[in-house]
Amino acid sequence: MPVPTEPSTPTPGGSDWPAQATETIVGLVDSVKDKTTGPATTIARAVVYGTLAAIVATAALVLFLVVLVRGFDILAQVVLDAIGIEKAGRSVWIAHLITGLLFLGPGLLAWRRGARPVAD
Repeated sequence: MPVPTEPSTPTPGGSDWPAQATETIVGLVDSVKDKTTGPATTIARAVVYGTLAAIVATAALVLFLVVLVRGFDILAQVVLDAIGIEKAGRSVWIAHLITGLLFLGPGLLAWRRGARPVAD
């Protein structure tokens, strides 16, 4: 049985130049791939996760506002029942009034800050 021999190391002017050229090309391609694919993957993940976070945050905000208005409606109905002046629909407009006043304060503050002239 023949004994396998180890491949000879290429000499400086050696005859194994196709293997060296292949290794050089593969190394160059891997280097380019690492420099382009890595950042592209990172950017794609940021876009996907950012979009998902924006969708979930929007849904959570809408749900919070619905619960807030409904909570004010129930609170107003309980208070009006305790006082004895509840009529159909009265608690709804009171809940909307309270919610509107809650948003009016920050809205006026933002409007006032936005209307200031820029000092040079």
